[in-house]
Amino acid sequence: MIPMGRAVTVHGAGRLEIQNWPTVEPGPGDALVDVVYGGVCGSDVHYWQRGEVGESVLAAPMVLGHEIVGTVRDAAADGSGPSRGTPVAIHPAQTCGTCQRCGEGRENLCPHLRYLGSAARRPHTHGGFAERLLVPAHRLVEVPQGLSLRSAALAEPASVARHAVTRMAAHAGRVRGSRVLVTGAGPIGLLVVALAHLEGAAEVTVTDLHPHPLELAGRVGATRTLTAGEPLPQVDMAFETSGAPAAVASALGAVAPGGTVVQVGHLPSRGVTAPWHFTVPRELTFTGSSRFAGGMTETLTTIAENPSLFEPIVEAEFPVDEAEQALTLASRPERSSKVLLRFYEGG
Repeated sequence: MIPMGRAVTVHGAGRLEIQNWPTVEPGPGDALVDVVYGGVCGSDVHYWQRGEVGESVLAAPMVLGHEIVGTVRDAAADGSGPSRGTPVAIHPAQTCGTCQRCGEGRENLCPHLRYLGSAARRPHTHGGFAERLLVPAHRLVEVPQGLSLRSAALAEPASVARHAVTRMAAHAGRVRGSRVLVTGAGPIGLLVVALAHLEGAAEVTVTDLHPHPLELAGRVGATRTLTAGEPLPQVDMAFETSGAPAAVASALGAVAPGGTVVQVGHLPSRGVTAPWHFTVPRELTFTGSSRFAGGMTETLTTIAENPSLFEPIVEAEFPVDEAEQALTLASRPERSSKVLLRFYEGG
């Protein structure tokens, strides 16, 4: 994956530039994609604000962005992948395909995983906040006919949310008919709400610190919204999407005996305390959910079949020249949900 043209490049904490990256000749299996939208993720904000995300620390300039959609400018010369003009989402993960985890279909746990816009490895893996991307054709996923690229930009975070729901079903049984709690109404939390609603959850309770995300939660499938700290109903399962230790405590306290908590939000590396004493007498299950396994085709189909449920999650878009304003807004959860950067017209 190679960015070309003007690209949003982070050089360290507080140092963001629109930098020109040179043109590179494609290999036979590479397609050239005109990027239309890039969704701003919390990791992009953290690289910009802090120069790091957890243990991933910037050691060199890096192009941000892993939620990328666009159109194929030049199809791969070997005939693989979508044809010229096809709207596509870009799969952000590169895996080895040969390790035990890849063989199990859990390629999100591949020890050789590289993810777009990540400083986890050296050299860093550049992201897709660029005018053009040279992409292995097998990592392009066609966008369903009739689905706008603005909504298709949710493909990656919605796949993360779908993976969390799949993890829940694997450990707790079906979501249909269950009482569900979602702590945190950021973009991932809202996508979990929408997918739990589509799965037929009997109740979906959502908590957050701010009124605006809770209002959005009501539009995408929540049956009850509560300000964090208010008494919670008893639930069968909980998705913790905020990454706040206090929310972990709330989730553990709310699940009924035999219940399950799926941790989706990234917690601090130290100092996390929670009422783990609930886990033994209630026989609770607590598990994590990391990124997603498999492709994004099913996710895009779900978005295309339920556009009105997903459209409210995308709230703002900025031209690439206003990248810093976009990241600033995305850093304020009380004011925004998913924020997009726009590189080309035609979404």
